[in-house]
Amino acid sequence: MNNGPQTNWYMNLNKAPWTPPGWVFGMAWTTIMFCFSIYMAYLINILLNTKIIILFSVQFILNVIWNYIFFNQHLVSIGLLVIIALTAIVTIMLYDYRKKLKLKSLLILPYFIWLCIATSLNMYILIHN
Repeated sequence: MNNGPQTNWYMNLNKAPWTPPGWVFGMAWTTIMFCFSIYMAYLINILLNTKIIILFSVQFILNVIWNYIFFNQHLVSIGLLVIIALTAIVTIMLYDYRKKLKLKSLLILPYFIWLCIATSLNMYILIHN
């Protein structure tokens, strides 16, 4: 990201009032990826198929490229499209495999909730800058 969140560009943006302090992002992503890793381990242990591999791969690519598009290229509108697509992929995973994983599906909820918040933050930046 080339230190994107610390750049003058990002620091000077008009951000949403509900934007969490910087330290929350690191803590949140650590928790999200820990839970998501366990979720994926359970999922592939129960059901490993091409759809799961594609969903995981697309989610990974979208997650990585959002940072580049938003922080490095400052393409806020394209970033919004990417994060909406990422949220859709995670929603599909949550919905499609909830019956197989039962309560273990709760492990993907932090990711889904964070993406909803991040989408709202991205949209706010798009509208107010």
